[in-house]
This record gives sequence, structure tokens and C-alpha cells, in this order.
Amino acid sequence: MNTLTRWLRHLWLDAADSRRCLTRAGLQRLGEAVTRSEARHLGELRLCVEGGLSPLALWRGVTPRERAVQLFSALRVWDTAHNNGVLIYLLLAERRIEILADRGLHGRTASDFWTTLANRLSETLHQGDFEAGLSLAVEEIGLLLHQHYPSDGHAHNPDELPNAVVLL
Repeated sequence: MNTLTRWLRHLWLDAADSRRCLTRAGLQRLGEAVTRSEARHLGELRLCVEGGLSPLALWRGVTPRERAVQLFSALRVWDTAHNNGVLIYLLLAERRIEILADRGLHGRTASDFWTTLANRLSETLHQGDFEAGLSLAVEEIGLLLHQHYPSDGHAHNPDELPNAVVLL
């Protein structure tokens, strides 16, 4: 995508577009999917959907990956007891998904696992089915977290991060 096209897409889309792409009922279903997933493991999932980057971020040449790293910190995904938080970030203007896992989980996966998963999910997102793509991400990452950080149902399993989707 050339620079002018990128600028136009980002300036055109905002938080209102995020709300149009994911209905209120869809947002509720995604939040419930996170809650169900987290009941099965000790990890924490955060979903964040952003319409477009700010003009300042565009001017600085911020990539979707760099923005995801900023949000990983801002949303405190790194601040979990087992260092196993995961951010699923969708940038609508570029229909790009970035998945960032904290060091506790990242070190337990193959080096290309996250890129491969993001590429698979991108196919769903490019078709415009954002809720299905994000649901699939929650499901697959939940399975991975259950494999490495299972909850036996008896151990203390606090919900360390909000489960609602963040719309920017």
C-alpha cells in the first residue's frame, strides 16, 4: 500500500468504524468468549480493535506491530502473575492483526507460531468477518494457554484484566 493510500485509509476510519464493524451484540459475544476461555486456563487475553492510526503516528511511520507493542504496555497485558498475557490487536485501516504474547507464553511456542496464526486469521479478516476472526483467535490462543497454563478449577484463578473488547 502506498503512503497516500495508507494515510487516506487511516484518516477515514476511527472508533465509530470499529463500533460499526463489531456490533454491540458481537462485542458482548467476544467478551463472553474471552471469559469462557479464561475459565479454562491461567492466562489473560485482551482484544483491541482500532479504526485507524492518528496523523502523528502516521507521520512517524508507526507500523501495526509497533502500535500493538504500545497497546500491550498501555493495556497492561504484560502485568500478569504468570507473564502469560496475550494481546490480539486488529487495525481496521490495514486489516492487519497482530498477536503479542508475554514472555511466559512466548517462550513456550515455536518461533513462527504467532506469525502463522496471525496470517491464518488475516484471511478471515480480509473477508470482512471481524467477529469470526477474533473469535477464532480467542479459541486458538485459549487452547494454547490451556495446554501450558491449565486451570484445574480449584486453584485461585483471578481475572487480572478486563474481558471487554477495547475499541479505539
